[in-house]
Amino acid sequence: MENKMELLREEREDLVGVLKARFEKNMNRHLGLEWAKLQEKLDTDDSRGKLWSLSEMEKTGGEPDVVGMDQETGEYIFYDCSAESPKGRRSVCYDREGLESRKEFKPENNAIDLAAAMGIELLTEEQYRALQKLGNFDAKTSSWVKTPAEIRKLGGALFADFRYGNVFVYHNSAPSYYSARGFRGSLYV
Repeated sequence: MENKMELLREEREDLVGVLKARFEKNMNRHLGLEWAKLQEKLDTDDSRGKLWSLSEMEKTGGEPDVVGMDQETGEYIFYDCSAESPKGRRSVCYDREGLESRKEFKPENNAIDLAAAMGIELLTEEQYRALQKLGNFDAKTSSWVKTPAEIRKLGGALFADFRYGNVFVYHNSAPSYYSARGFRGSLYV
């Protein structure tokens, strides 16, 4: 999804400064990648919408960081790397259908629509497991992950967390929501 939103020059500079500091602090997440090459990519006009999405990830507490590079496209891969599920994206149902099926106590939003509005994608189970190899995330919270269509058709949705030294993937009904469950996103730049 292309995002037409853009940051002001000062906002871009501030965000790039935050991303650079995080990149340098967490080199284990992106071994073999160089900040200078990433910054060149972030400075292009083509990346303006992506910077807006990274800003939204940052504003909602995701602490986006580079976790790799797509060898086919040359795109840098960002994931939300906050220790716990991003605070600004918790207490949401899985998707619009789940939200609309609630008869009462509806949350303000759902993970799928919120991610789309931010220009990002929910992590898949595979991406979530890869993230956990870079550190321990969601030790006190949980995160919705992209749910296969066959599970979603039956009313379910998947979420994951890290407990007892292991990644656990569970199911819940899509309309459910909890104050400690949000979602993590990915963005290719």
